[in-house]
Amino acid sequence: MSGARVLVVEHQGNAGVGLAGQRLANLGLELHTVGPATGRPVPESLDGFDALVVLGGSMGPTEDEAAPWLPATRSLLQQSVEQELPTLGICLGAQLLATATGGRVREMPAGPEVGLNDVAFHRDISADPVFGDLAGATVAAVQWHWLEAETLPADTQLLASSPACANQAFRVGTRAWGVQFHPEALTQTARGWADEDHQNLTKLGLDDDALVGAIQDASPELTRIWGAVADRFAAVVTESVARETEGPGSGS
Repeated sequence: MSGARVLVVEHQGNAGVGLAGQRLANLGLELHTVGPATGRPVPESLDGFDALVVLGGSMGPTEDEAAPWLPATRSLLQQSVEQELPTLGICLGAQLLATATGGRVREMPAGPEVGLNDVAFHRDISADPVFGDLAGATVAAVQWHWLEAETLPADTQLLASSPACANQAFRVGTRAWGVQFHPEALTQTARGWADEDHQNLTKLGLDDDALVGAIQDASPELTRIWGAVADRFAAVVTESVARETEGPGSGS
């Protein structure tokens, strides 16, 4: 099935939808990207859209003065949870999802996670339609965050953790997923972030080239793992649209 419309909120031009967007588009989903770098404002409602993806960014989830589109983005996330619309929040997007639905975000006490790090998926998540295939697995992911969801909203299932960040992946309600890591990011994206964050990385004692090189070396595996996750999210979207199209009482 094709034609499902996905609203993508992009907070900055060097944090695009990347691998995830390629996979969604390859499966026939129509991506409509909004945000300050696109010249298209964040809409007030999700009318006309079948799914929502909110990407990462360097701002915090409540820095509304610096990023005046954040209140509208939090409102969309709240709407998507209430409407059970398939939703994926990545890094800042996950923090916005948590904040919009009753959770709380903080600066990480032990310092940021930056670069290639392992994420451990819990064993009891096999029924999850997006991440269930990773139940019990520890896999590599690109991380680039100084903040984390300290507490999660009610009606949330924790899906994955890491030593530095307990709430690496979670599902709010039935169809809204938040991931603190970056399943969309590969070498080119990481190179742009490393160049932008050079001074911060130096303060952390990290070498830009080594950090990006590790991500480049892992790119085939990252593409395999996180491309499959994007495919499963796409399946959730198309199945949701099919159910809405059939409507109640349409069966024989």
